[in-house]
Amino acid sequence: MTTAEPRGPMADSAPPVVRTRAGAVRGCREGGLTVFRGIPFAAPPVGEARFQAPRPAPAWDGIRDAYAFGPPPPQEAAFLGRGDAQDASPGDDWLTVNVWTPDPDPAAHRPVMVWIYGGAYKLGHAGSPGYDARHIAHDGDVVVVSLNYRVGIEGFAHLDGAPANRGLLDQVAALEWVRDNITAFGGDPGQVTVFGESAGAGSVAALLAMPSASGLFRRAIAQSVPGTYFSDALARDIATAIAAEAGLRPTVADLSTVGPRALPAAGEALGAKMLQYVGRWGQAAPTMTPFSPVVDGEVLPVTPWQALTAGAGRDVELVVGHNRDEFRLFLAMGGQLGNITEEQARWALRLFAPGEAGEDGYRAAFPDASPDELFERVQTDWLFAMPSHHLAEAQATGGGRAHLYELTWPAPGGGGALGACHALDIPLLFGTFAADVGLMLFPGGEVPPEAEALSARFRASWTAFARTGDPGWPAYGTQERLVQVLDAEPQVRAYPEEASRRMWEEYEFAPMPLLA
Repeated sequence: MTTAEPRGPMADSAPPVVRTRAGAVRGCREGGLTVFRGIPFAAPPVGEARFQAPRPAPAWDGIRDAYAFGPPPPQEAAFLGRGDAQDASPGDDWLTVNVWTPDPDPAAHRPVMVWIYGGAYKLGHAGSPGYDARHIAHDGDVVVVSLNYRVGIEGFAHLDGAPANRGLLDQVAALEWVRDNITAFGGDPGQVTVFGESAGAGSVAALLAMPSASGLFRRAIAQSVPGTYFSDALARDIATAIAAEAGLRPTVADLSTVGPRALPAAGEALGAKMLQYVGRWGQAAPTMTPFSPVVDGEVLPVTPWQALTAGAGRDVELVVGHNRDEFRLFLAMGGQLGNITEEQARWALRLFAPGEAGEDGYRAAFPDASPDELFERVQTDWLFAMPSHHLAEAQATGGGRAHLYELTWPAPGGGGALGACHALDIPLLFGTFAADVGLMLFPGGEVPPEAEALSARFRASWTAFARTGDPGWPAYGTQERLVQVLDAEPQVRAYPEEASRRMWEEYEFAPMPLLA
């Protein structure tokens, strides 16, 4: 049983100590909160444990200082301001959690929110400054937990001799840690909400479909769900190509001969030339990431859309949504904003547009769109908008409750050309405008008043949902399709992307196949 240290006359000034099942940890007080960093939730996945399911963290004697974030998992060179991942401690204790709590009192029973970072399943770590959860915990009076999970080859490559989806299994192990220990930090293990963005949202969606995650959380928030889930055949073929970059076979025995910090170079080398594999890997190739959850039939039996349609999320309340101009961020990062040709637009429409109408359907639906707009629109829809919308539809169809949103407020970065792009919701939710992607979206640290107001609204809605299951707007239904539109003047209205919704209405986000 986990218990907090007894409170005494010097408790307010003494460093707080909490006892977990593995041992005692000492945190620190920061801005009215108590913060614990770098607590192991599983054993270091190295040696015999490498490429295997997470194993229990070894117990320790005495009191462990929990002042610093654990080292990030091995990964490729960073982007979106996440360079600090490469400069952090190179230790192997990657599987750690961090806790922000208003008060580590076991009697508090506050709602718990567990953050899962994004990064294309190949990047990211919980210690990134943009994920500092102090504002969420303080403003919402909730306990916030963030976690590291294995990414890239260590976490998602489909290898002989290893379970699939090891990164997802890490997340399950972290949620089990929350179940077993969070009471001592002032949290309620029966009131857990998982929330994540991009690959983090894809992870949240996968957790909804995973038998091993059942019962570990009551609510879920998925921000910009990517529609990329690999079939077993595709994942194995991509793993073969990754291993070949290192002159190896896709086996645990072969890849274990390369150190964890050196191995990401193989994935990075393949990612740089994935477009060469369009004929073999289809729509997966242009994503430039050779990693996604694998529908392997065991860890992840079916896609999230299939699972929710069948009722898997009936007992979990869901908030899901996307940003209006998701793909514009990637155009900006690649220097392509305003530079898309008609030939490039035609290529994107033919590869990604759904159904028999395909390219003609998009041109008819958006007759005045420029090549730039068509290129961006179809990829926004395919990669994030329609997967997110379909997840709400699947939840409603399966008898569960979903609340859908769309962020339409444009970021000031890029002279306003970035629009409501991918990842804009991160600085708005966390209030971290001067960190990571916030530096790009809010240049010079200038945060307009409407952004501050929208940021407060994000936190109020997310924490209210974690507490009550109601984010402050009506549940989504397949008839009225009411959506919370988040802008300078938020409003509830019918889903704004009706033209896209109709084109994608019959589309199935199935496991991505191996084409040849």
